[in-house]
Amino acid sequence: MGMLKDFKTFINRGNAIDMAVGIIVGSVMTSVVNSLVKDVMMPPIGLLVGGVDFSQWFFVLSGGEAGVHYNTIDAAQAAGATTLNLGIFVNSIISFLITMFAVFLIVRVAAKARAKQPVTTRACPYCQQSISKLATKCPYCCSAVKPEEIGAVEDTDLAKGLKSLTEKVGKVARVAKKVTKIKK
Repeated sequence: MGMLKDFKTFINRGNAIDMAVGIIVGSVMTSVVNSLVKDVMMPPIGLLVGGVDFSQWFFVLSGGEAGVHYNTIDAAQAAGATTLNLGIFVNSIISFLITMFAVFLIVRVAAKARAKQPVTTRACPYCQQSISKLATKCPYCCSAVKPEEIGAVEDTDLAKGLKSLTEKVGKVARVAKKVTKIKK
């Protein structure tokens, strides 16, 4: 019974649910980021570097036929050669950097899309503890303090753009309605 109770407490704390949601969102975002890297970012980079394919950069360490030049890693390994595959490692590094840049861009856009929440706390002028802006008495030192107003939530750039677009569409709709009335 104690173990089931502990498990129920663990689940209800929210950490497990938050972690599960994070893993699910992460797995979904993986396909988005992979597509962004592979389909959007890599083609222009491929054009910039002249279509260089690093994946076939390798050194034959041992085995295979002496003096034979292999065109591909697969051909060298099929002939029994042991290869040092530097090109695949370079591709992995480049892919990692591009992926991290894509994640940075997504996080940056998401951060700009979030509403800017107003500051709701301040320091007590007497004991310097953090208290609510609306407090009239400090809960720590019991000093009387003047309440301060909490600012309004600021619209994000995305919300401002949508409001502007909605207003413009509304104006166009009103003009179109007047034009159709005149034609009748």
